[in-house]
Amino acid sequence: MKAAKWLMVCSSVVLLFAIPLDTALAATFSGRSSTVIEFFDDADEDTAVPVYQYLLLNVSDIDDDGLRFRGYGRLATDTQDEVDVDSRLYYAYLEKKGAFNDRLDFRLGRQFVITTAGASVMDGLDLTLNNLGLVNFRIFGGGDATYYDNYDSDNLVWGAEVNGTFFTNLDLGLSYLQKWDNSALTKELIGLDLDYDKENHINIYSELQFNYINDVISYFLAGFKYYKSPNWSLRTEYLYSLPVFTSTSIYSVFAVDEYEEIMGEYTYNIAPGLRAFGRLTHEMYDDFSDANVFEAGIEKIRTDRFSGYLAGVYRDDDDGQDLKGFKARVAYMFNEYLHAGVGANIDVLDRRIDLEDDEDETTSDLYWAYATINFNKRMNLQFKLERASSDLWDEYYRGRARFSISF
Repeated sequence: MKAAKWLMVCSSVVLLFAIPLDTALAATFSGRSSTVIEFFDDADEDTAVPVYQYLLLNVSDIDDDGLRFRGYGRLATDTQDEVDVDSRLYYAYLEKKGAFNDRLDFRLGRQFVITTAGASVMDGLDLTLNNLGLVNFRIFGGGDATYYDNYDSDNLVWGAEVNGTFFTNLDLGLSYLQKWDNSALTKELIGLDLDYDKENHINIYSELQFNYINDVISYFLAGFKYYKSPNWSLRTEYLYSLPVFTSTSIYSVFAVDEYEEIMGEYTYNIAPGLRAFGRLTHEMYDDFSDANVFEAGIEKIRTDRFSGYLAGVYRDDDDGQDLKGFKARVAYMFNEYLHAGVGANIDVLDRRIDLEDDEDETTSDLYWAYATINFNKRMNLQFKLERASSDLWDEYYRGRARFSISF
């Protein structure tokens, strides 16, 4: 049995035995069970048909004082034995907020930890002390389970964060994170974040990540947004990114490419739920020519039955990656039981990252159709069919059906 299955079973057993019977009967249980069937062709053009069983479980009011449990995981298999699909435990933790006179928040178990310095999936303890003067202090640590693999007791992650609000509208945060692999320090990162909002019409924000082991800035974002008028807003951003590898990885000794980006965006609210936008992005690369990407269109947020968008995209690249395309999507809620839509990205570079299966897919053309059938408030069936292609890959199809029951 894989580690994820063991952890899911053990977490459930520990939870059941840790809660007294009378308390368990008073607790509130809720969640969702989803059965998912997919099909797609792998690199050898063999068709894989993986099946997943997801379970989301929430248990509230465990001790009548705010203690609760949150868990989410899946069991998986490929019925055709063409690809490896893993069973995973995404998170399973006990949580309590506002303990000791609203001073202490804690999480214990498998959980996501996210700071400007870095992120991880951790099996451990996350503690936050609130209202220590002007600041809050957080410290966390445990086993590093980022890739959902088995790990030794020497594979650890820990970090700390201090944040607070100053002068009413200035949020500042300082964070630190270390990762250890087989007793070797593999990552040491420092993060700084800032958010300043002036009278609800100017927003200035920034994030910085410093790779202390390599003595370089690995990530920097600075942005400015003006939104005083209810009818329009203006946003500009600068982004710098440099990949961070573990100190024990062979890739850490090679030169890696920097990426920079300058973006400007203007939006105009035509009517409630209807906006027009224009966006210009200047992409800067080390080994390739810079590119300018201009996108303009109109978007309808669903306020009744209809939603969708239509945008033209033009990419100017001296290396010959010029593209003139468009993005479009139309969706309609026919009634409370049926919601469906279609969409297409034609001659548009679109990078999609599947966080669940660690897949990076870049497409030039993508067509899709989807539908959601609601049998009642707790039960629904979803379908999605995609056709994708690019200059590097032939066309391929992917389909997905998901049956969900909420409880």
